[in-house]
Formats: sequence, C-alpha cells, structure tokens
Amino acid sequence: MVPTATRPAPHGLARTLAWPRVLLALGVSSLMGLVISPGFTTTPATQIMVREMPVGLAAMLAFGLFEQWPARLPAWLARWVLQVACVACAVPLAVLAVYLTITHGDPAPFWKNPLRVNGYFTMTMTGLLVAPWIAVAALFRQRERERGELERNALDSRLRLLQAQVEPHFLFNTLANVRELVDSGSPQATTVLDSLIAYLRAAVPRLHEPATTMEQELQLVRAYLELMHMRMPDRLQFAFEVDAAALGLRCPPTTLLTLVENAVRHGIDPSEEGGRIEVRVEVRDSRCRVQVRDTGAGLRTSGQGLGTGLATLLERLQLVFGGDAKLKLRSLEPHGACTELDFPAEQRPA
Repeated sequence: MVPTATRPAPHGLARTLAWPRVLLALGVSSLMGLVISPGFTTTPATQIMVREMPVGLAAMLAFGLFEQWPARLPAWLARWVLQVACVACAVPLAVLAVYLTITHGDPAPFWKNPLRVNGYFTMTMTGLLVAPWIAVAALFRQRERERGELERNALDSRLRLLQAQVEPHFLFNTLANVRELVDSGSPQATTVLDSLIAYLRAAVPRLHEPATTMEQELQLVRAYLELMHMRMPDRLQFAFEVDAAALGLRCPPTTLLTLVENAVRHGIDPSEEGGRIEVRVEVRDSRCRVQVRDTGAGLRTSGQGLGTGLATLLERLQLVFGGDAKLKLRSLEPHGACTELDFPAEQRPA
C-alpha cells in the first residue's frame, strides 16, 4: 500500500449528523413503515412511513451522542454496550413522542384508544427488533474501518522508515566515489562533482515521494551510470533495453537505482577489468520484469543471499505491492551477476 493523504474524520455534531447516517436512518425507517403499514387499516402507508422517520432519527442521534459522550467510561462498561442500550431506549421514547404529537387535541389520550395503543406497540416492537441490530452492524463496520486505518498508518510508517534508510545509504556511497577522485588528484574530480551536484538536485526530492514512474527511475539511473562512467571511463560500459509500455508504470523511488548501484558496487568496482551493465525492463502478462546484468566480479560465494540494500528494497516492494513482488540474485557464467525483479504492472495515478 503507497502513503496517501487522507481527509480527517469528522468529530462532534458533524459526525453524528453526517449525511450517510441521516440517509441510512431515513431509508431504514421508511422501509419499516412500509412493512408494518398493512397493520394500520385506517392510516395510509405514507403516513406510517412519515411517523417512522423521527424514530429512526432519534435512534441515530442516540447512537451518535453516546459514541462520543461521556469522554470516559467506567472500566466495566464498554462503549458499544452503552450505544446499543441507548438506541434501544430511544425507540419507545421516540414512538411515544410521535403519538403524543399526532394525537394532540384529541378528546381522549391515545393510550385509551385500542387502535392507537396497538399502533404504538407495533412501532415500538419493530423498532426494538431492528434498530439495535443496525447499531451493532454499524459498530462492527466502524471497528473494521478503524482497524484498516491503523494497519495503513503502520504500513506508511514502516515504508517511510525504509525509505529513510535508503537515502543515506545511496548518498554516502556516491559521495565516497567523489572522495576517491579528489584523494587521487584526478583532473576529472571537478567535472564529476559538478555532475553529482546536478544529479542530486534532481534526485534528492524524489527520494521523499511515495511513488514515481519507471521513466523517472530510468532517467536517474542513466545519470548515475554516466557519473560512474566519468569516474572509471575504461572500466564501465552500460546499455538500456526498455519497453515503451513500462515507462508510465508506478515504481517506488530508487528501486532501479538500488539494483544498478549494487551492480556497480559489488560487480564492477571489485573487478580489475571492470565490466558492462545491461538494464532491461519489459512488461509481460500484466507484470513488470526488471533485469540488471553485469559482467563484473560476480558473487563471492555460491548461493549468496541478498545484501542489505537489496533486502531493504525487497521489503519496500512487498509493502507497496501487498506482498506481490519478487527479487532474485543469481550468478552468470563465466563471471558476473544478474538481479531480477518482478512486480505488478500498475500505472501511476495522475
């Protein structure tokens, strides 16, 4: 999952009177009125539906009021129990208020009219059968939504932590390369430093973005390889082979850069003859497949596991793509290594 800005949840009266809640209360109460209307032989169905609406709104207000008040409850009382109980209490009181209103001015109180009493108990019992269950369902949905929000926040925090680990790792490695040129008195030091400044000016802001595109990643990688080529012009060659369909795909920052930097650091640098780096990106079967091959020193030991940089990259990709990402590192003959990356081909949202 990518970190995204979310709108703050409403609180107080705005949450209690949120339109989805009001529409749900009116809709359910109208449906209840329609269902029980055949039992009211002297009253039209539309009037029964109108009578049910205040009952639904009262249950909604009770649910919302005790969702936030009181702020603290005794340890033995769960808030959801209080909410459901108050919804159940609100129903008969709301039906009573409805009947007192519609019988105002009658010569006798409604509880002395058998038809009115029957109507009161019909509305009350149906309300008690339906409203608390709707409150329980709403509470369950709310708990699931809160759990999902907590999981997303934890995922975002973990992803940001991993990206923070990537940034100094990359910057320090690049600066160490420049230091080697300065220490050796190379005439290329100034040129390389200028290229590094231009590169970092474009690259550093992207390190903090939650997602970028494969095209942007390729631009950074090309700039990085050109920078490394200036440092060792006789020992590094590189080439790109990229599907046009891959350019707009979503890609976590520094994904491709990490693979190429790993090839330079562990393949080209340790080799006296240097080598060649080939970057291939293709889209096939709704998957993006990235391959970075080098003809450098190769893996030191057979079956060598992922290093820190690649392991961190894999964890970032697993977080972003919900576990649907793979990264493999294998040896090439007669020497060299190949890193293969596979993840869903998803277009970056505009």
